[in-house]
Amino acid sequence: LVIANMVKNGYYSPVRFHSSEYEELRVLMANRETVVKRLVSAVNQIHRWVDIVFPELRQVFKILTCKGALLTLRLFPLPADLCKLSPDDVIKGWQKYMKRHSGVRRAHLLIDLAKQTVGSKQATHAYKLHLEQLLEEHDLATKQLQRIEKEARDVVERIPYAGKILAITGISSIALVGVLGESGDLRGYAHGNALLRHAGLNLTEASSGKWKGQMTLSKRGRPRLRHFLYLITMCMVMNNQEFKALHHHNIKVKKLKKMKSIMKLCGKLARLLVGMVRSAAAYNPNKIFALAAYR
Repeated sequence: LVIANMVKNGYYSPVRFHSSEYEELRVLMANRETVVKRLVSAVNQIHRWVDIVFPELRQVFKILTCKGALLTLRLFPLPADLCKLSPDDVIKGWQKYMKRHSGVRRAHLLIDLAKQTVGSKQATHAYKLHLEQLLEEHDLATKQLQRIEKEARDVVERIPYAGKILAITGISSIALVGVLGESGDLRGYAHGNALLRHAGLNLTEASSGKWKGQMTLSKRGRPRLRHFLYLITMCMVMNNQEFKALHHHNIKVKKLKKMKSIMKLCGKLARLLVGMVRSAAAYNPNKIFALAAYR
């Protein structure tokens, strides 16, 4: 009876079926999220392994996932292996796989630290096997991530209005893929506020009876869409001159807190995207943002 009453009163919205391109983007981005979690897990476990077995490696390589650090872990996984080698042997091992190796100074430092390490010297065979598996998982996840992102870029190129959106400074192809995969065709939205409601970024009031609560974000929508709209907004605040001016105006003139300004700019971004798509117009910062008012 409740459902029938809602249908009678028109409290419903029709289901929108997406075309093949948008469905492909949604599946690819869901797969990408899974692969990224595996990659982050592998990286965290590599950091843990280094802290246990060879913590001094951080003095040689500040970033343990750089090419030189990963190659060193592959070629000389244990400090005991490095103690048996000379700096020339380490450099020759690097040169087989890297044209620009880490240098003679780092080779000397690596061997000296290996001789003085405070890392665990027990169960070396098990630690070595564990590291090999972690590196294999890291390589597999990295390869899969690159393939997924390439496929996603190929699909987004088939969407007619994607080129105009990507011309905006601060919007990357992967971030746009994340938005389109969750929102579907932006031409199906009557206004940018509809996109905000779909993402759960619309304002709601938590009230009950005589008690009146504060205005908060509903968060009743697509969490992945909220994630990518937020990321795009942050990138545009850092790299896009128009959004940077708007953010500065919100903080200095309107006295908004930084996070409130970011949320306000998320709404501006949603209205910008839907407006550009529906009008088939190119990005015009002077027309859309009226920068003269903020300078």
